[in-house]
Amino acid sequence: MSHVESHNLEDAIRLDQLYAVRKTVSISIPVNIILGIAAVVIAINSGRTATGLGWFFVSSLVNVFRFGFCRYPINTDNAGRARLPQLSVNQHLVMHAVFALASGIVWASIPILSDGYTAPESLFYLILGCGITAGAVTYGYSFAPIAISFITPPILSAVGCFIWAGGLERNLLAATMVLYLAALVRGAIVGQRLVRSDSRLKHEATLLSRSLEVANANAISFASLMQQRAVHDQLTGLLNRRGFSEALELYVPGKERVCLMLLDLDGFKSVNDAFGHKAGDRVLIEVARRLRATVPDDILVARLGGDEFAILYDDRSVEEEPEILATRLIAAISIPFSQLDAGRVGVSIGIYQGRTQDIDEMLIYADTALYSAKKEGRNRFRMFDEELRRQALIRRDIERDLATALAKEEPEIWFQPIMRDGGRKLDTLEALLRWNHPEHGWIDPMEIVGTAATSGLSETLTRFVLREVINMIRVLKALGMTDVRVAMNVSPREMAQIAIDELVLRKLKEKGAPASMLELEMTEEVAVNPRAVQEKLARLKAAGVSLAIDDFGSGYSSLGLLQQFHVHRVKIDKSFIAGVAGSEKDRSLVGAVLGVSRAFGFDVVAEGVEREEDVEALRELGCSLLQGYYFAKPMSFEQAVNWAKRHHVGKRNGAAPET
Repeated sequence: MSHVESHNLEDAIRLDQLYAVRKTVSISIPVNIILGIAAVVIAINSGRTATGLGWFFVSSLVNVFRFGFCRYPINTDNAGRARLPQLSVNQHLVMHAVFALASGIVWASIPILSDGYTAPESLFYLILGCGITAGAVTYGYSFAPIAISFITPPILSAVGCFIWAGGLERNLLAATMVLYLAALVRGAIVGQRLVRSDSRLKHEATLLSRSLEVANANAISFASLMQQRAVHDQLTGLLNRRGFSEALELYVPGKERVCLMLLDLDGFKSVNDAFGHKAGDRVLIEVARRLRATVPDDILVARLGGDEFAILYDDRSVEEEPEILATRLIAAISIPFSQLDAGRVGVSIGIYQGRTQDIDEMLIYADTALYSAKKEGRNRFRMFDEELRRQALIRRDIERDLATALAKEEPEIWFQPIMRDGGRKLDTLEALLRWNHPEHGWIDPMEIVGTAATSGLSETLTRFVLREVINMIRVLKALGMTDVRVAMNVSPREMAQIAIDELVLRKLKEKGAPASMLELEMTEEVAVNPRAVQEKLARLKAAGVSLAIDDFGSGYSSLGLLQQFHVHRVKIDKSFIAGVAGSEKDRSLVGAVLGVSRAFGFDVVAEGVEREEDVEALRELGCSLLQGYYFAKPMSFEQAVNWAKRHHVGKRNGAAPET
């Protein structure tokens, strides 16, 4: 029990004693008066009328004060502590003891009515005194000082009278009275202890009950808080993934048609990278506020994690079409954020609208629409339709079958050549992933890579591709084509998730394949999180592996990217190459990249070359490395080896012979 609780308990016990004192004093005063009247009657009968009446007047005056003080008002606060206008509880009890002492002194003057207990009526007065003192202890059990203050004067007065009178009998009587006084004092103290003990037990039980009530209330409040936190995002206050899933389970079954929107912020990662995570948190909080302000109150809004949000509502409860709401949401998020430049953050939205069905399928469909919207660019939305339904089924089947397919080695690695000297000599064979799905036919390689990443199969897939690439390197080496590289595509996500440097270098060493014959191609997205891959790339480069940036110009193109990673080769995206002969703008871009390449010392590859006039235009611009269907389509392993035998014409310019 704390100090404060102990103090409060003592106050409550004292207050109980005070209430008991007031009650017992109110009962004992009439008895005191009756016995006083009896004493006066005996005094009058013995011829001491004036003295008896005077004594009774003083006794009555004291009794009036005592009885009146019992009516003194007591005000208590909610804690049960007394708040008397003038006196504290302790002072009030002391005053009762003082009045009791005054009454006891009056009764101690009884000897004046009996000549010091020597008159014939002394026995009556003595019995009267013993009775009233015994009664005082009986009634004054709640606060011992009151009883002791009352009984002590009359008994000591009698003891004094007996000793003064002298004689064996009276001395023994005096001693007996002293023992009587001691017994009464002890009785008063024991009685007070019992009263305080009962009061303490009562109030401790009350305090315990209150503590249990408070603890129970706190437990309920804490459980409610934990439940609130368990289903709500602590940063934005929206439902979190768990809360949204639970809401889906409760919300969807009762609705015939629903609209589910999945939202993913565009450019949010660059906010974290450039301005720090606190700035990113502020953006997320503001996005949540804007979403809530844009949609009706009865619509479910959740943050699923990271920069992903979800919106769910009954299709019939909102008058505007999902396309209109999505447009308003995109406009709301497009408003510039504080301390960020305009256009830094946008949002892509995938929408599923239709009859309620399997919740997991709804999420897959909305996610498929979101994926399609993000492929189209920033600040776009896409409704889920039959075409996307087909794609969703394909994605589902790919996720279901990929692990088994890799275990059975069903995917294949095909190779497409990169030509040098304006397309006249073989320079590199680029490894390309192919998978002929038994139900859906040839699968987009990016779909395979993305599924592997989400299914935890990135490392398995990378090992599979790397094995085939190293096999090709060994074959080329055996054929004396050590000047021909084999290029392997590695996604930034794979590079961040896998210890790609350790894996590649270990496999090269195990198979006896020279690192100089391997080239790793990365998309420009590697610039989004350079810290995660920079050390790995540096180690690969130091070992002799060549580095290339694929699809340059389609994403995060910057000179800083080229400086940061010190790449050996840049591949210009085919969107700038197809029709370059007839596009001044594309020729200018290619020329600019070639100019930078000479300053930075890297090679430039033109991808997607399919027409002879484009070949001539690229040769005129000075682009010596070309790749595309004009030279060869992707080929199987055996076809690529045979093709290389026919088109290999010696070492590449500047290439050192293998030692």
